[in-house]
Amino acid sequence: MILLGIDIGTTVLKAAAFDRRSGRLRASSSQRLKVSVGADGKREQDPAAIERAIKKVLREIESTLGKDWCQVEGIGLATQGGSTLIVDRETGQPHTPMALWNDARAFPHFHRIAETKPASYWRSFSLRDEPGMGLARIEWLKERSADLIRDENLYVGIGEWVFHKLTGCWRQDACNALQIGCYDVHSGDLSEKPLKGRGYSSSFFAPMRKGHDTCPLSASAARRFNLPEGIPVLGPYNDHEAGYLSVVQVSNNPLECSLGTAWVGNFCLPLKSKGESSFQLAIPAPTGRGRLIIQPLLTGNVTWDWALETFVHPNQRKALDKQEEIFEVSLLPPDGLISLPWVNRPNPLSPDINGAGCLFGMNPSTTNEDLLRAVGAGMCYELARVFERVKEEKKVDSLVLCGGASRGRVFQQMIAGLFDPLPVYRILDEDAMGTRGCLFPFSEKVSKIRTMRIRLSRELDIEVLDRGRTLYLEAFDRLYSQVPASRAYTFKRATGGK
Repeated sequence: MILLGIDIGTTVLKAAAFDRRSGRLRASSSQRLKVSVGADGKREQDPAAIERAIKKVLREIESTLGKDWCQVEGIGLATQGGSTLIVDRETGQPHTPMALWNDARAFPHFHRIAETKPASYWRSFSLRDEPGMGLARIEWLKERSADLIRDENLYVGIGEWVFHKLTGCWRQDACNALQIGCYDVHSGDLSEKPLKGRGYSSSFFAPMRKGHDTCPLSASAARRFNLPEGIPVLGPYNDHEAGYLSVVQVSNNPLECSLGTAWVGNFCLPLKSKGESSFQLAIPAPTGRGRLIIQPLLTGNVTWDWALETFVHPNQRKALDKQEEIFEVSLLPPDGLISLPWVNRPNPLSPDINGAGCLFGMNPSTTNEDLLRAVGAGMCYELARVFERVKEEKKVDSLVLCGGASRGRVFQQMIAGLFDPLPVYRILDEDAMGTRGCLFPFSEKVSKIRTMRIRLSRELDIEVLDRGRTLYLEAFDRLYSQVPASRAYTFKRATGGK
């Protein structure tokens, strides 16, 4: 008996087949996805190319499994969230390319929409301080072609579209609905509240996924992929949701930190918890208990890539090869040198200018290697700052690292030092996180990812690390304290009574 997981990321599509009873990987395949980039902020993909990639990876898995391919008895789907397609409601035929979550062309509309209401309005139904980018994308698309916004069409993301390709059913995950901007966290359903004033209806979006309900593989999809008709299909799951499901067995309540293009922390809270932040994505916990908090940081590997190319070598591959030599000399920058890593945020002193990152404490002896170490440490200090209350109030009992930067020894050591005594783990077979996690309701054994605990090395000077964090927090407070986006994850205190 075999379970098949499909994970569609921003740049890579993966699929894997697992033995349902043992959890053993039987076959896997992946395909790079081309992103069309423009100077105007365009980040697009061709839906037809994604469909071809799915066919290719599934054929390769079928070839590896041979006659056992017919034993596939369940399919799970995980995808990156926040993408945008306008499609025909009946057929699913795309009318537009797919704009990715990081496509920036609708930002002017986003800022105009945000200014129409106070942060408290958006927080009242989404628990976030701002509208979803999807609302801005609709305005942007309408400006380009008003005919796209009509009853015969649907606004969907890649998860809804592929799920429809597999089952003929439309439905979306809560995280995607939050990124659109039409989800009510309290009711767990689509909300008309932010749509009415803009002339839209919730019927223009796919209905919500209910728990872990499945839909049967359609006859047409079964023929296309040479699989039995009616196989139950799970999803679509947001990639962070699926990733969390792959590590949920590490401890009672892990904090999963994805150190990717954007750094994101995922953890569960009870429904009655008073936790809040400006940018949290609060969705029903996929384990069935409370809410899953998806907390993006305002830094990530965009910052690290910039530092490598600027301070080490303009060729990223060569820079990556050389970075280990730099950290062999020292993991930390000299005392007094810190980096504030908000390189892709509005300047706090000149908000119309993009770029809030800075380096502080340089002197004539400062080297490029010192500056690289400062950026790496600053990113780790920022991670610790955002989740300090989560750790201190014991809302989580372990930290699990994944994503590209988690493979770096320097990040492993600094994060383990900053979160000590919380046990910190790293993922061993990270490429399988999404494909395993989206199969959790079928088999917890299949969903479980392998991890290894990170042990602190003697080469990490904890006293220097702590002094750096103290200086970082002081500089951060002086420069960013008036910026609403600077708020770390916090918990409201109970008032009244004893």
